[in-house]
This record gives sequence, structure tokens and C-alpha cells, in this order.
Amino acid sequence: MPLLAALGLHFDEYGEGWVRATWTPTELACNPAGVVHGGVYGVVHDAAMNFATSAALESGDRCVTLDVGYATMRPAAAGDDLHVHGEVLHVSRSIAYTQCTISGGEDRQVSKGQATFALRRKAPTPPR
Repeated sequence: MPLLAALGLHFDEYGEGWVRATWTPTELACNPAGVVHGGVYGVVHDAAMNFATSAALESGDRCVTLDVGYATMRPAAAGDDLHVHGEVLHVSRSIAYTQCTISGGEDRQVSKGQATFALRRKAPTPPR
């Protein structure tokens, strides 16, 4: 997604129900005080948890965000080296529950998020 790249977010690896990214916030991600704008954390959390959920689903299944919440414990600025880890905690037939952590140097937590996603399962193939 062009927006995520413009914010400095790059997804590096993923597996079934998880994703890892590196994030070096750009000036575009920051407010006039020079720190990452609070709403940008929401975009990053949502993207990471959405990608983790998609990685947990069968091909053709889709997800859409129902709810995202997050708390930021310490500020980050443009040029900081951050790590993002999103993971699925539980998947039911119609809902996925997820969490995401953004951390900085020495694995110090910067922000923590959680979200729920509605799942749209592909229609089963009828027997022949």
C-alpha cells in the first residue's frame, strides 16, 4: 500500500497468523512537534493485524476491521528504528481476535494494540 510505504512501514516476514515489519517513521508520520502522530499508530496497528489475520485465513477468505484500540507508552520520532509484530490470538467462524506490538531500541514497547476482524469466508464448493 502506498500509504504504508510513505509512512516508512515495510513488512518483512509473515507466517500463519503473524507478521513482522520494520518501521522507520518518516516526516509524514509526525506531527508539528516532531513525534509520530497518535493516529498513525492506529494505521500501523490496523495494517499489521489485518495482514496477520489474512495470513491465518484460507485462500479466498477475507477480513474487515471491526474495532481497533491502542495505547502508546512512549514517543517515537522520524528516523527511529521500530519493530512491529502483529499476531492472531483466536479465530472463530466469523471473527478474528488480534494484537500488535510496536517496539523500539532494546525491545522497549512503544505502543500496543488490539483489534477484532469480521471474516468473510469463501462459499464452499458444492459436491459434484
